[in-house]
Amino acid sequence: MNQLKQQLISLFGKAVEWLATRYGIYTFIAMAAIVLWWIIAGDGDVTMASAALIAGTNGGKHVVGGPLTTTLANAASPELLRNEIDERIVKIRPMSTPIDQLSRFGGCRKSGSMVVDYYSVDTKPTETTLNEDYDEESSEGKSGDFHIATIYTDRDDIFEPSETILVPDVQGYDAEGVNFEGSLVLYVLAKDSLGGVKVIAVNGKAISGNRNYVPTIPRGARLIRMGRAASELDVQTAQFEALPVKKQNNCQIFKTQVEQSTFQKIANKEVGWNFSDQEEVAIIDMRLGMEKSFLFGSRARIFDSTKKEEILLTGGIWHQAAKEFKYDKSSFNSDTIIDICRDAFTANAGSNRKILIGGTGLIERINKLDYNKVITAGDTITKWGIDFSELRSKFGTLYVLHSEVFDQCGHYNDGFVVDPEYITKYCHVPFRAEKLDLRKSGIRNTDAIVVTEASCLVLRYPQAHMRVIESSQA
Repeated sequence: MNQLKQQLISLFGKAVEWLATRYGIYTFIAMAAIVLWWIIAGDGDVTMASAALIAGTNGGKHVVGGPLTTTLANAASPELLRNEIDERIVKIRPMSTPIDQLSRFGGCRKSGSMVVDYYSVDTKPTETTLNEDYDEESSEGKSGDFHIATIYTDRDDIFEPSETILVPDVQGYDAEGVNFEGSLVLYVLAKDSLGGVKVIAVNGKAISGNRNYVPTIPRGARLIRMGRAASELDVQTAQFEALPVKKQNNCQIFKTQVEQSTFQKIANKEVGWNFSDQEEVAIIDMRLGMEKSFLFGSRARIFDSTKKEEILLTGGIWHQAAKEFKYDKSSFNSDTIIDICRDAFTANAGSNRKILIGGTGLIERINKLDYNKVITAGDTITKWGIDFSELRSKFGTLYVLHSEVFDQCGHYNDGFVVDPEYITKYCHVPFRAEKLDLRKSGIRNTDAIVVTEASCLVLRYPQAHMRVIESSQA
């Protein structure tokens, strides 16, 4: 059958050439188009007739008897091939909507509901302070050659037996307990059921010829939790579990609609302004609205009495961040930048490269600074389709970007540090465009398209993200 078809196509092609010579080029073009259509349609019929999908051993799909085509791919895996509208949207003014742009490059998790339940987890606290003065004479017995002390902290619960504690504000001693040597290090023996932590000094002080006393520790001294120290026969240690916290966010239905009348479409125009241009402008406006909702939206359910329907509003990531840095604009200098980097990159185990998106006031102050070897302004770098300015410090690198969305939403002097590794987008309805046939339905004589997405953003690790807020009382 295929051989016969090829022979017929060959004969038909020769006939087209003769017609082109006899009757001119237009007839040739028309007949060539018919041949091309026949070849494509015929090959498609043969492929679809011969190719088939079979089920795999674990629910997958396999093509046999022919090549993989887009038709078969869509039948086997509808989510595999992205829609053209989704490919195109990431190229429409990405600098204006960095959060929305970032979320699209990071991929979207499918949500089977408009309400998203997700879990976030943080790290165990590593630091606390002493809430009562400890007197070095207050020994409570001995553990071998070491004198036992009970200290009371603001967070006794973060310490476990066999852990070590660094007290950076108190001097430690040498092996003789006489001369200063480094900072004081304590070893946790147990936690008192009535409160307090029983410790001994690893590098303690000698008092009246007796070594290994815990020296005086003033109230407010910092206590840093360090590593465990097990004995040779230890098999077990204190248990450690981390329980994620369940949170919720709502997917918000974002829509925009573009219409053009038939007479507008066929009218002569001075410039080439067509339906696609209108669609692009509508998508820009839609993305700007989504950017504001993703950043500063308030999660809620409201009832529209006109529509007689419930509407879900998404919560912004500005409110989800667990850390906050405040600065005074009157004393903003390079030290402030170092402090921002310190808070953004420490005590959260996040990435060493994060994004700082700021309003005009904050970015203006950053640009006016003189940089040095401690903190440097690097070259422009393009990631996720966005051009960032690098700001490098010993703590980590910030990708800095100006956003007028902050100005429009009342955050002219503020900014937001986001860790791109820990931001997730959930989609109940992925971004898509649908044509509305308003002409056939008897509503309006127009060409119409409606663009829809139902989605939300969540921060899976709130400690890795930080608000930067201007405050005269900082």
